[in-house]
Order: sequence, then C-alpha cells, then structure tokens
Amino acid sequence: MFAYSEVGVRCLRELLAQGVEISILFTHADDPGESQWFGSVRQLAADNGVRVEMPDDVNTPEWIAEGRRHDPDFLFSFYYRYMLKADWLKVPRRGAFNMHGSLLPRYRGRAPVHWAIIHGETETGASLHAMLEKPDAGALVDQQSVPILENDTALDVSLKVAAAAQEVLHRSLPKLIAGSADPRPLDLAQGSYFGRRRPEDGRIDWRQGARTVHDLVRAVAPPFPGAFTEVNGCRLALLETRVDAEPARHPAEAPCLYAVDDAWYADCVDGRRLRILRMAIDQRNVAPQAAPPALSKQPLALT
Repeated sequence: MFAYSEVGVRCLRELLAQGVEISILFTHADDPGESQWFGSVRQLAADNGVRVEMPDDVNTPEWIAEGRRHDPDFLFSFYYRYMLKADWLKVPRRGAFNMHGSLLPRYRGRAPVHWAIIHGETETGASLHAMLEKPDAGALVDQQSVPILENDTALDVSLKVAAAAQEVLHRSLPKLIAGSADPRPLDLAQGSYFGRRRPEDGRIDWRQGARTVHDLVRAVAPPFPGAFTEVNGCRLALLETRVDAEPARHPAEAPCLYAVDDAWYADCVDGRRLRILRMAIDQRNVAPQAAPPALSKQPLALT
C-alpha cells in the first residue's frame, strides 16, 4: 500500500476494518512547511502493527524486489505523491489500483479538488481505478460523487472526497477480493488533465468576474497557500469571500477595493462585488479601521 493525506488515512482504516493483511505501507515524511490538516497514515499504520517505510525513492530496483518478495495479491495507491514505475504495477498478482479525487475521467492529474472548485464545478468525487503507466487512465472500478456548495473551500471538499473514497473502497474491496469487480474502460476524450498548482498560482486576475475570483479564493483558502493581490506595495491575502447581493458600488472604477461599514469589498469588472470576510497582510487580519496608510485612500485600483 502507498498512501498519504486524509484519503490515505480513510482507506487504510477501511482495509484494516475488512481484515486485509498489509505487508508494507509506503508513505511520506511530513513536510514541516506544509499545514497538516489531515491525519497521519504513518501513525495509524504503526498503531496497528503495519510495517511502514518512507524512502525518498520508492522506484529503485531494491524496493521493487522487496515488493515482489511479499508476492502480494493487490497493490493500492491512496494519494501517494510519487508516480510508481511500470515495474511496480507488475508486482501484484491480481492488480494495482489507485483512488483519485475526482469523477474520472474528469480532472485527471494533480490537485483535482482545487481545479474543480476553480472551474466552478458543483460536484466532484472519488474514483477507484486500475493503474496504468499513464496517470489516472485505467479502467474504473467504482466512484462516488459529492456536492461542491457555493462557498465550500478546498478543505471542505477534500474532507467530503476522503469520506467518499472510504465509501467507494468499502463497496469495492469485497468485489475485488472475490474477483467479481467489473472495471469499465475510461473514455479519456470525455475528460481533462491538469497539472500541479504552486503558491504563485493564487495570484488574482482582476480581469475576471466576481464569481471566478471567489472560486479561486475558496479553492486555495487556508490551510492551502491562499489567494493574493498587490495594492500600493502591500501584498494582500484574500482568505474568505462571498459574492455580494449588492451590485458594484464604483462600477466606473472597477476593479477596486474599498471599505464600507467596517467591511472590505472588491468591485469586479462584471458589475458585481465581493464581500471580503477575511483579508490579511503578513498573516495578520486587516480590519478597515486598522488599515495601513497604503490602504487608507479608497477606492483602490486592483490590477
């Protein structure tokens, strides 16, 4: 088993609950610079007497040979962050399977939850599929959808996806063991592939409308790196927003930032405005009444 993050925790818990013997669990050392919003695969495995390994490179001939030595029925990958080479996929006698955080074939690749929110999707899910060398391309065993609500953040949706992943595994595992699962090929032409996201990708493009900006804010909201913009030399982090019911107050000057009644607002180019519930400079929330001089003259142009 290869696992990390909350999906890894939930799926490990399910394997243990169904009495599956796990010969080796490969995971990652936690990055001290990353917010640990998820449970610990390593700790859960250790608490249940499962052998845990955390190699920097799991694709060496030595580790692959160690996998073969155990002659496993199955190989599972649950949010493990490294690609597994083709030699690993040949190790299990009955198949290698991965849990992906989208409704495949849509949002194949990296950061599927974040990309789905950025694109304004109203649902996503978890999909268990056979592993091929090509990522997220193997036949689908089962999937479960979850809703994405208007103001859900990536954390909200990630937790829903983790619960859905456990449900999918709960249904699928007995069928895989019994040999009665019937995976169906994915039509990749009906899907999409997205690459990884970096903190710099949180920069707000104010040429876009209020809903699109709001979707970016919630897609990268804490504990993820966050959305940001720069005004008069200040780097502002927009941590939580809502699309306001009222129209833009300064449509001729949009996009712009201003305060009304102790609340921050951003007028957008589509004539709508955002209410900014949390805005920060250097990780400290900025209230309108305590704004630095650079933000005192309003409205402020946003670019």
